[in-house]
Amino acid sequence: MTTQTRKTPDELRSARWFGPDDLRSFGHRSRMMQLGYAEEEFRGKPIIGILNTWSELNSCHAHFKSRAKDVKRGVLQAGGFPVELPSLSVDESFNKPTSMLFRNLLAIETEEQIRAHPLDGVVLMGGCDKSTPGLVMGAISAGVPLIYLPAGPMLRGNYAGKILGSGSDAWKYWDERRAGNISDEEWLGVQGGIARSAGTCMTMGTASTMTAIADAMGLTLPGASSIPAVDSNHERMSSACGRRIVDMVWEDLTPDQIITKGSVQNAAIVAMATGCSTNAVVHLIAMARRAGVDLTLDDLDALGRNTPLIANVRPSGKDYLMEDFFYAGGLRALMKQIEDRLDCSAITVTGKTMGENLEGAQVYNDDVIRPLSNPVYKEGSLAVLRGNLCPDGAVIKPAACDPKYYQHEGPALVFDSYPEMKKAVDDEDLQVTPDTVMVLRNAGPQGGPGFPEWGMLPIPKALIKQGHRDMLRISDARMSGTSYGACVLHVAPESFVGGPLALLKTGDIVRLDLEGRRLDMLVDEDEIARRRAAWVAPEPHYERGYGYMFTKHVTQADKGCDFDYLQTDFGAPNREPDIF
Repeated sequence: MTTQTRKTPDELRSARWFGPDDLRSFGHRSRMMQLGYAEEEFRGKPIIGILNTWSELNSCHAHFKSRAKDVKRGVLQAGGFPVELPSLSVDESFNKPTSMLFRNLLAIETEEQIRAHPLDGVVLMGGCDKSTPGLVMGAISAGVPLIYLPAGPMLRGNYAGKILGSGSDAWKYWDERRAGNISDEEWLGVQGGIARSAGTCMTMGTASTMTAIADAMGLTLPGASSIPAVDSNHERMSSACGRRIVDMVWEDLTPDQIITKGSVQNAAIVAMATGCSTNAVVHLIAMARRAGVDLTLDDLDALGRNTPLIANVRPSGKDYLMEDFFYAGGLRALMKQIEDRLDCSAITVTGKTMGENLEGAQVYNDDVIRPLSNPVYKEGSLAVLRGNLCPDGAVIKPAACDPKYYQHEGPALVFDSYPEMKKAVDDEDLQVTPDTVMVLRNAGPQGGPGFPEWGMLPIPKALIKQGHRDMLRISDARMSGTSYGACVLHVAPESFVGGPLALLKTGDIVRLDLEGRRLDMLVDEDEIARRRAAWVAPEPHYERGYGYMFTKHVTQADKGCDFDYLQTDFGAPNREPDIF
């Protein structure tokens, strides 16, 4: 348990707004009364901000309107005063060109919204991919007590008696449609059955990966990340978040006490054991660095080599979805399986240690949550590559691709844009073989722009009709966590800023050596130097606005794609606002 001395009402952060006997505080209290609140409702009580990323276009968070009411109920029960604040609803489905372009904008909004308002603590309501890191990064920088409320996965998909997994089955059935193997009626049936309720993707995609990371980092109530969105346990968890954040304020349990080197390592190990999305890399690095923890690609690769994948959940697993994972015991049960690898002394939002939170956790289906003696894959979910194509690193998900590509050489087929690539793959006369290495460049943080999820390049129709469903693909883009295949991603530095991928030509031989963690183009150094001398930088995508700011300040994939000026080593922390 934490041992902090409890705060007094006069020590609350919100007391600076409402406590003093002066004209400014008179104005603050008067405006609260204008809103219909009596002084005894808010004065001297922890004021809890509920940062709600609900919107009418965000299906992952469609239940958040009612969940915010559950949180408020809990806050009031514990003697706090809840205030709901709308936050940028970053969602994967409709934000274009990519939601990743707006993760840092959500982080900025979160930090500044907390700092500017009389909030003593916050409940962060998120779940869809970028909302978890965006909210957490901003709240870390703001520094007030926080608790993360994950949206939870949707129900399993279903069509014609078959279970469907978000994203993963969309890719699979799309390939079958391109091959002419399913009808329009079947395609529409899959479309209507693959997403049946509120909640995030029910595969171990980026959403479930990132909420599991928040859980393992100690930022959620224990096991909260596994609860399905429409399960009544989710409502009870939401009200419990409201009750707990009030106590966290009195205890002054702030993020810097929770997010430590040990808790970040816990999150990374758990991510590897769950079969996490490749996006875990860029987000976890960014979150850790906001907290002053220097996490690197090499750190993640080392953990991946020594952490078996034990969650048999698609796409890295073969049979199950997040609903099954919850029934099998959820994240607490998985963490109990690897307890001896974790820092169980790490403090969590409960005020207890991670070890205390894991007491009593059990596995109820050992095919869903495997024992260490029977893993889904002997190593963790991800591997980090280096080489003359990616001197600063690249990422691959070995458990989700055909093992024959672990060692591979083949000729490159290079595309400079997504439209160019898309047109080519639909050409049934495209000159391509199963050994060909498809390459898409200019799709990184600046090139995309915004680092879009274009990295699971479609298999050319010519190969689809021959029965092939995988091939080696390389990109400086990301890919959806629901995706799969032999896809090398996050190539850094990206081609748009002159990374070596910009120098690759169609026909060059590319070699992947997974065991040796190498990715190289077999081109001699003199030829590479000649190509570099001839390379011309492309025109920037933005000349004004947020996009301009993004491209001027975003870091590369291996650094987490945060803005340089938001990282902890850029300057001193911002002070509390003056109130005059």
